[in-house]
Amino acid sequence: MKLSAALRRRRATIFVMGALSLLALVFFGLLPSSKAPVTYGFTLDQEWVLIHQWVINAKHASLGFGLISLLASIIGYFQFKAGKTIRAVSGVVGFSLIMSFISWAAAGKFIPLTGLLQGALLLAVPLIFGSMAGVVSERSGVVNIAIEGQLLAGAFAAGVVASLTHSVFWGLLVAPIAGCLISTLLAIFAVNFGIDQIILGFVLNVLVYGITDFLYKRLLIPYQSTWNSGPTLAPLKIPVLWKLPVLGPILFDQTIIVYLMYFAIFALSFALFKTKWGLRTRAVGEHPTAADSVGINVNRLRFRNVMLAGMIAGLGGAYFTVGAVGSFSKEMTAGKGFIALAALIFGRWSPWGAVSAALLFGFADNLQSVLGIIGTPIPSPIMLMVPYVATIIAVTGLVGRVRAPAADGAPYKRGESN
Repeated sequence: MKLSAALRRRRATIFVMGALSLLALVFFGLLPSSKAPVTYGFTLDQEWVLIHQWVINAKHASLGFGLISLLASIIGYFQFKAGKTIRAVSGVVGFSLIMSFISWAAAGKFIPLTGLLQGALLLAVPLIFGSMAGVVSERSGVVNIAIEGQLLAGAFAAGVVASLTHSVFWGLLVAPIAGCLISTLLAIFAVNFGIDQIILGFVLNVLVYGITDFLYKRLLIPYQSTWNSGPTLAPLKIPVLWKLPVLGPILFDQTIIVYLMYFAIFALSFALFKTKWGLRTRAVGEHPTAADSVGINVNRLRFRNVMLAGMIAGLGGAYFTVGAVGSFSKEMTAGKGFIALAALIFGRWSPWGAVSAALLFGFADNLQSVLGIIGTPIPSPIMLMVPYVATIIAVTGLVGRVRAPAADGAPYKRGESN
């Protein structure tokens, strides 16, 4: 029986996972001769202890996780027509491959696993906000290359206002406004005038770079004590929950920005698929002509959603200043907006998919830092390449169909078909 294109892609994915599992089994489990143990730590603070640490022979751990990965791939081969099974298999294979690699790379070392995961979440915060902004905008049919500029504007505004007022509250309040101002420019030129959205996004990024660099040199450096020395947010422990083993310090001992991120993820996931606004948003992003025919003002909804996206990204930008170091530095977002776009594509323009991809990026970023500190045979630049390679694989369709909303990037004029 001839398989559909989707099933062929799914089967190809299983083959790739099986091949990676075999490579991990051989290079991480069978070939190394070292019998040094690897120690995984599971406690950070005063949370309840389920297990303090796990000491295991690094070779045995790599071999065991490699076998689990290979077994899961074999199961996936015989069940590749079941979508839910394949997703579960992919999760098991991904986790096992990562653990096999870490066990090999950290032989004879100590890995603070809970701290590693906590750091990964923190590094993913601006990526998640940025990818959520991308979901809102691109589901509406507007390509948002300007996420980088919106993050940077939010970081700058939050840092400066918090410094002037000595209040993180005002910094958090003004950050979404700054992001919204940038997205309003995007909406005016992209929605109202039909300017090429890719070029426009890059222009806006350059504009924000230029303005923030100019003000940084003229105000923030000469008058640093007044303009660029703001307070930072303190972690808020959620009663009882923060004491949960492993998950407690990772999820429930965070700043207000992280808790706002949790709310944004659940709220957007619900609103996009369970409300009238979400139905209309998806309609104008997929087929604006049909949406217009039932009375939806396509361009007005797009305009509003792009502004909302800017507010979300601006709030994420506040993490760089009031959520972390307090002060603003030149181009401190360091391309995180573009990484958020990659997470959006990797996540197939869905909120939870984008969150998963952003967490992968954050984990890879933190893992290379941890491995660099403890000393491993893997050069840090190689580790930094991992999430980008994963994104390339996703975009090429090897992990399934990756398709943007049908009208994404296409200006809409009433009376014209899309």
